[in-house]
Amino acid sequence: MANEHLNALLLALESSPENIPLRKMVATEYIKEKSWEKAEEHLKFILQYEPGDGEAKFQLAEAYYHQRAYSTAIIVLEELQEMEADNVFRKILYCRCLLKDGSIAEARQTYMEIIRMDPKFEDAELDKEFRLTGQSSESESDEEFLERTLGMQKPSVKFSDVGGMEEVKKEIELKIIKPFQHPELYKAYGKKVGGGILLYGPPGCGKTHIARATAGEVNANFLSVGINDVLDMWIGNSEKNLHNIFEVARQNAPCVLFIDEVDALGANRSEMRGASGRNVINQFLSELDGVEADNEGVLILAATNSPWHMDPAFKRPGRFDRMIFVSPPDQPARSSILEIMLKDKPIENVDFNKVAKRTPEFSGADLKALIDVSIEAKLMSAFDSGVPEPIKTDDLVKAGKKMVPTTKEWFAKARNYALYANESGLYDSVLSYLKIKK
Repeated sequence: MANEHLNALLLALESSPENIPLRKMVATEYIKEKSWEKAEEHLKFILQYEPGDGEAKFQLAEAYYHQRAYSTAIIVLEELQEMEADNVFRKILYCRCLLKDGSIAEARQTYMEIIRMDPKFEDAELDKEFRLTGQSSESESDEEFLERTLGMQKPSVKFSDVGGMEEVKKEIELKIIKPFQHPELYKAYGKKVGGGILLYGPPGCGKTHIARATAGEVNANFLSVGINDVLDMWIGNSEKNLHNIFEVARQNAPCVLFIDEVDALGANRSEMRGASGRNVINQFLSELDGVEADNEGVLILAATNSPWHMDPAFKRPGRFDRMIFVSPPDQPARSSILEIMLKDKPIENVDFNKVAKRTPEFSGADLKALIDVSIEAKLMSAFDSGVPEPIKTDDLVKAGKKMVPTTKEWFAKARNYALYANESGLYDSVLSYLKIKK
């Protein structure tokens, strides 16, 4: 049956095309009918006249989501979050878009924010993905609650899915993959399967991705931990959280435990004033050593942008006894990354190699930002013309010219440490990347 109310609204709109309240009613009717493309058309018209209309922006994000334009929806929702950060409904859609777009870590963080804002929140799709429904029950242990909230994964991604990073893969294969594949040989020599590796380098260069791929290579469980999962304002809770996280990893061995921003948990004790920070570090060192429990089958991968700020005790044998430099992707890797990121987006004859050549020193995160800038430019054009156009090579090259690689700032700092605080040769890889002779 035809929507007579909608037909009447459209007839009225013909007589008054700039009547924004009327056009909002039309957009709402199209949303009810799930005619997302038509709803999008009217919502973009509304936002030309009322760019600050939060409800229209949210509806536009919904329209993009249902048309599988997830990256575009994310851009709109991020603008909305700047206007109103504590809106649960908008966060839910944002979480869904991140999940569909493949940004699992960001989606999980957003999901945890939703749970903190509404402890009774339940959603079949998101709960299944992150294995969390509401708060911890009285009957379950801290470890069981942590296992649910952190979200134990069994990654399917492998090294073949990671563009570039060949030297990093070789190092990890020698230190991790081979021991997991041939444990009997290591046991014959009295060596345990497990240990710790510290990944360091500029932000956004794929440290988390390579850690997840490592777990996939050895068919191990993967547990990703951030500083917010550990640090607590109450005395003693941070140490307890850290112990419980390691217990979860041990109970699910073989397991790759990935700790992001580890420098926040393992800062140099000589630079600390309070005792609480030292206690967390001592607990961390104790867990790495396996003093009270066996770490057999647990591989600890940690990532940091500032290895020079870490306590030297972490770099001793048996702890993080191997430091691996994760450099920005080279040209072939950048081309591969761009192709993967643009896979589900509207493109036309994009020369990935040309764009990669024009974006030296760009990290993976920089390339994602480059694509977002290109999409924003296309959106602005579409708002005027009403016709979405595909992304082309020149759009990406033009966006790249407006950007400065975020890695430059990191290398400016790292260069000084590599030149003047490199007695044991920890940062030789940085010097080699910068083509500086010792």
